[in-house]
Amino acid sequence: MPITITEEHPLTPDLELLFQRHTADMHADTPPESIHMMDKSALAAPGIRFFVLRDGEQALAMGAFKRIDAAHAEIKSMHVLTEARGRGLSKAMLDHLVATARADGFSRLSLETGVQPTFVAARALYARAGFDECAPFEGYGPDPNSVFMTKVLA
Repeated sequence: MPITITEEHPLTPDLELLFQRHTADMHADTPPESIHMMDKSALAAPGIRFFVLRDGEQALAMGAFKRIDAAHAEIKSMHVLTEARGRGLSKAMLDHLVATARADGFSRLSLETGVQPTFVAARALYARAGFDECAPFEGYGPDPNSVFMTKVLA
């Protein structure tokens, strides 16, 4: 079956493994005060679009973006299961989030990620996709454990 990316509800029961793994990765080597992830209930709030990448029926990845204002959104909860990595799924999800944010009329897309080794591949993915480091944005302050990145959507 083909790979699909669809908008879904984050409280769908078969997404539990994705959320467990995402939470474990976020807590692996980041101090608690520097963890800025949203739990699955928070991702169900208005102003957030949540997507799941599936291979057939199996959920392999997730990603979301949150509206900051009419022109600016923030990527949240990007995660690919460890056993599915190396197949280009992170790039596919990121490309989908960027394209959907652009189609929704956002002109800027930003994100916060970590400085720890866990996040090296993510930072490289974002940089290859045209995200540049920036100052903290809406709701964030300076944090030595965070890297802030943004991309202008043309």
